[in-house]
Amino acid sequence: MATQPVQHRVGGWLPQDQSVLERWVAKKLKQLDGQEKPAPFVQVIQDFQAFIEGDATVLGLFRKMFIQVPNKPPYDKDPTQQPQPAYIQVRDYKTMLRLMNMVLTEAPAFSQDDLVGFPINAILDWPMGTPAGFTAFYLDSVNEHLRKILDEWAKFLSSPASCDVLTTEPEGWFSQDALVAMGGFVDDFVHDPEKPHYGFTSWDDFFTRRFKPGRRPVLRPNDLYVVVSACESTVYNVASNVQEHDLFWLKEKSYSLSDMLSNPQYLPEFIGGSIYQAFLSALKYHRWHAPVNGTVVDTQTIPGTYYSESPTAGMDPAAPNNSQGYLTAVATRAVIYIQADSLDIGLMAFMAVGMAEVSTCQITVQKGDRIVQGDELGAFHFGGSTHCLIFRPQTKIWWTDTTKVGSSVRLNEPIGFVYTPKPSSGTCRIF
Repeated sequence: MATQPVQHRVGGWLPQDQSVLERWVAKKLKQLDGQEKPAPFVQVIQDFQAFIEGDATVLGLFRKMFIQVPNKPPYDKDPTQQPQPAYIQVRDYKTMLRLMNMVLTEAPAFSQDDLVGFPINAILDWPMGTPAGFTAFYLDSVNEHLRKILDEWAKFLSSPASCDVLTTEPEGWFSQDALVAMGGFVDDFVHDPEKPHYGFTSWDDFFTRRFKPGRRPVLRPNDLYVVVSACESTVYNVASNVQEHDLFWLKEKSYSLSDMLSNPQYLPEFIGGSIYQAFLSALKYHRWHAPVNGTVVDTQTIPGTYYSESPTAGMDPAAPNNSQGYLTAVATRAVIYIQADSLDIGLMAFMAVGMAEVSTCQITVQKGDRIVQGDELGAFHFGGSTHCLIFRPQTKIWWTDTTKVGSSVRLNEPIGFVYTPKPSSGTCRIF
């Protein structure tokens, strides 16, 4: 059975206060209103508009998803609970396209109380939760265009032009407030304050920053019966007896291994096993590392959705806030199968799950690679995300106190100990 998942604002990528998110959208809409003439659409936005308007079914969905946002509280009020002026929300797909076009040349700026690291998610905040929105954002054809749009944004975030937020200015990521918010940035991460932009060449270079040597050591590197945290993260859920097929779209319920792995070769190994899931923070570290010693058996990248949320999450103001379990079966994800050196662990899987703006899950290992705990496996680019460790039913793990839902877990910190039953008594022997 699953523990109760923690409620959160997607690792800090959207503001805790819904009114702050609404003010951000209102500010962007005012910027559009202030343009002397609409900015020309980049090619990917032109293509998306032509696709929407060239397919009657898709056009109907994009019209309905805005119409279906209720004209009643809290959807019809501004942050002061006054009736909304026209600009406070996105109410049609053409405005949606103009806003998307705008954010494609903007990197997320730091803010003390209103960081919006998922700008397109913010634009689609309410429409995602409507019946038409669920249908539209689940379509492969729609997701193909969204992938191209996010790839275009990724080009900007990987360019020197995105460094305009890597400054010591008030909204810069090296301002005093930002350094305080990032905690141990100065001590923990490789950087050079004497160089322009602290030595980072782009927003993505900063986003995928590396720990200084020794900052996250593996405490028991030769202990084959310890499982360590693969990411700097917060525990979302721990589940056992995971099924091959389950109703994964039900809010805060089940995992469905067949949908998650999309791989009949390895699927039978994990039926009835366990899953550990944790999400990554906006202000921390975004690379993945080996949780066990072993050999990479296989790797797989699975295309998926970007803005689909569980239909039972409803009008989730922090979408995809209540949809993390659901996203393990539908979102873009990368899977690394590892044959652990410990026979009591055997085959296990690491799964990186892209959420919202995350369009790149980069695997940096390949089949046949030998890995030890703490070795890098890959990284998320351009946004926050979540990850899973998947174990066989034969793998018996004694989870540590750090795996309580909502607990913050450091990279390479022990999260579980493998045990085996004594043949004579049936009791447990912990290594």
